[in-house]
Amino acid sequence: MRQGKTIWLIDAAYLFNAQRSVSPAFNFDYLKLRNKLEKLGCINRTYYLNSTQNPPSDAQNAFNTWLKTARPDGPQFIVKLYELKEDEYRCPHCSSMLSEQIQKGVDVGIATLIVKLAHQQNYDNLILSSGDGDLEDAIVHVKEYLNKRIELCVFRYGVSPNLQSYSDKVHWINDFAMEVVK
Repeated sequence: MRQGKTIWLIDAAYLFNAQRSVSPAFNFDYLKLRNKLEKLGCINRTYYLNSTQNPPSDAQNAFNTWLKTARPDGPQFIVKLYELKEDEYRCPHCSSMLSEQIQKGVDVGIATLIVKLAHQQNYDNLILSSGDGDLEDAIVHVKEYLNKRIELCVFRYGVSPNLQSYSDKVHWINDFAMEVVK
């Protein structure tokens, strides 16, 4: 059981992509996942970070609104959205210019929150749902210099061993997937 204030930071793209490690058709429910984590101790605040199309679709708007909805009807997250960026590149086969939308800013936003909220004494325990090893420096800083407890809430796919090595506890969603399925 964790002591003190707890925040949960969610990299939505990571959770969306990694949930396929359970099965190709598996979809989890954010409210069920929050309730599962809350059985281990109170979560004081949750931040959900994601990229979105500009303009977002009606379905995206409805989902993001539901994420903000207070419990018991919703998971009551603070939603931070970043616009998808256009990335242009030349096709190696035909030399024509192509473009795709890519996520930019979410990892920097997560790293900033990890450090900023720790320095503001907004948490004693961090639950992180991301597999990105680029967050290692932020995690090392808050763990080793600010004495924060680090937990991961992740799937068994795409999680940096560097993040795993600094965690005090790993909640493998695959192990309780049927409890959080939609």
